[in-house]
Amino acid sequence: MSAMDQDTGMFKVQQTIGSVLCCKCGVPMPPNAANMCVNCLRSEVDITEGLQKSIQIFYCPECGCYLQPPKTWIKAQWESKELLTFCIKRLKNLNKVKLKNAEFVWTEPHSKRIKIKLTVQAEVLNGAVLEQSYPVEYTVRDNLCESCSRFQANPDQWVASVQLRQHVSHRRTFFYLEQLILRHDAASRAIRIQQVDQGIDFFFGNKSHANSFIEFLRKVVPIEYRQDQQLVSHDVKSSLYNYKYTYSVKICPICREDLICLPSKVASGLGNLGPLVVCTKVSDNITILDPRTLRCAFLDARQYFRSGFRSALTSRQLVKYFVFDVEEPVGEATVGGQKYALSYVQIARESDLGNMFYVQTHLGQILKSGDQALGYDIYGANVNDDEMEKYRLSVKNGLPEAILIKKCYDEQRERKRGKPRAFTTKKLPMEMDESRGGRVDPEKMENEYEEFLRDLEENPELRFNISLYKNKDYQESETASMTDGEGAPTVPIEELLAELELSEEEEEGDDEEDMDE
Repeated sequence: MSAMDQDTGMFKVQQTIGSVLCCKCGVPMPPNAANMCVNCLRSEVDITEGLQKSIQIFYCPECGCYLQPPKTWIKAQWESKELLTFCIKRLKNLNKVKLKNAEFVWTEPHSKRIKIKLTVQAEVLNGAVLEQSYPVEYTVRDNLCESCSRFQANPDQWVASVQLRQHVSHRRTFFYLEQLILRHDAASRAIRIQQVDQGIDFFFGNKSHANSFIEFLRKVVPIEYRQDQQLVSHDVKSSLYNYKYTYSVKICPICREDLICLPSKVASGLGNLGPLVVCTKVSDNITILDPRTLRCAFLDARQYFRSGFRSALTSRQLVKYFVFDVEEPVGEATVGGQKYALSYVQIARESDLGNMFYVQTHLGQILKSGDQALGYDIYGANVNDDEMEKYRLSVKNGLPEAILIKKCYDEQRERKRGKPRAFTTKKLPMEMDESRGGRVDPEKMENEYEEFLRDLEENPELRFNISLYKNKDYQESETASMTDGEGAPTVPIEELLAELELSEEEEEGDDEEDMDE
């Protein structure tokens, strides 16, 4: 009785739910439209009648895909939401009932059986709603998909190939691009990957897979490409043509740390920038910086390939300098998350310490007296560039004697020589092709890969989009420090991923524990 009823003195009768007897077995029950209890209703009506209780599905053991008729292959992990959705869609006449719940029933993975427990609802006699659960068993049959079947019959039988090339004297761009491909799993559908001189070839079993891969490349590096096709076979009766497609992809030859002398038209289009500029970053855009004014500009692939200029000096021509004095910065700027400070520094070449001179640099925020730096010797370099020669003749005061590019940590790294790094990287399963394009020098590859690892240590922005893993052979020292001045930069442990690897013995042990349970 509520407080209001007590105040008014009224008596309220509590409502009760009555019960009736089942018309079949006489058991008391809550009333319903059929006047039957649940057990009798189920004995009279089976709402799962006409629904599929068993079905056969096809699975490709090579690529882990399931066949969605007629020709679509869907990739799904064991007992995942994608696999559950795929199994439910394969059932016919399920629209006659209302699906309330679906869940996997555990089966041995090697049994080639998938069981799902479905809970459905339907209206039965006189509008009564009946809910019932029933199992569905899927028989998994192994059947190679079209691309895997073609590869098994002949590994060289590809449909589309992407020939990725960059005409430079090193492979640092491909080392970085390899890590991006692994991070985004962009080459997972490649039938075969082959390493050649100045590039990599990717072979695909489907033209759409090659197009998707090229779209990925366009988002990470400036490229231009051309498509060619070759007729393989022709069916006259059905008018079907089979082609092999080849995509020739050319990566922009401008690399990070390159010195560029911009053509006059390009420089004027960028607000009279430079024309002596340094490339600080290459992604889908090229970031260039004037080291004497800290002005920057961005060029996309279309803008670059329209002019097609090349680097005047590359990282192969860097010279070591000793820093004797650093003046206070006269200006600061932030380009792409990287801070730069404009300063005058007194330097001398390692090969000529008696000849000291002042230059303007954008590295005033990290350089100090006693440091070493790498830069381009403009005064003594043999530059084979027409734009540089034109600029040399047009400038009254002459070109700067040197342009510093980055700080050098050779002395600090010399102390750590022979010790393993804290991180490691993965590699694509590439084959070496020595039949064409020249032979790749293993020693040169190793040295370039070492330079790439040093770039990752020095540049946090460079390793932002890739995955680095903990090195099992590395043991952290208690006296290890990570300072810019006292030691060479390293990758923090917090940025590294733990690579999970299960041995066959561990897997067998897990299977035995599951059997015991």
